[in-house]
Amino acid sequence: MKNLGYMLVIVGFLAGSLAAVLNKTQVKWDWFVAALAVGSAGLVVVRSTRKRETQSQARITCDIEIVEASLARIVRNISQINTEKHSIDTYDVRHRIDQLFTEDLSTFVNARQSITHSCGLGAYADVMGPFAAGERYLNRVWSASADGYIDEVNTYLEKAKDQFVESLAKLRSSKSGSIAS
Repeated sequence: MKNLGYMLVIVGFLAGSLAAVLNKTQVKWDWFVAALAVGSAGLVVVRSTRKRETQSQARITCDIEIVEASLARIVRNISQINTEKHSIDTYDVRHRIDQLFTEDLSTFVNARQSITHSCGLGAYADVMGPFAAGERYLNRVWSASADGYIDEVNTYLEKAKDQFVESLAKLRSSKSGSIAS
């Protein structure tokens, strides 16, 4: 269905272009308006199909579980690094971050829209605020590790952990709130 919508957009665009250049001095407005209507219908089909696909309940349920699982792994890994921070060489912390977080951060970000569909826009904002702060702190830890600033690594590991823990708690709270309603 989405491909049909894209075809309608293409046909509408091409027909509108043709209507505009057939005559050097005058646009064939009846053709142009018809082409515009075909292209607009194509856009409506594409958007409605995309919305239907995105809001499929099975996908939302699966994605919200993926979001929670990846965030739980992030919390577990950041807590582990935070407890081991004094025994890890400062310059190696960035390599541990690359090993432990890249996949889960990417997975979380790719499926994060399910929070809105499952729990609402307010819950999305509640979860994403601390998540974004935690991600910024983790990036700061990575940079401080590359530069060898041990105090900054230790400080921002703790701050990143706190933010990710808060984000996971808010996600779980939002999920239980949406299940109850």
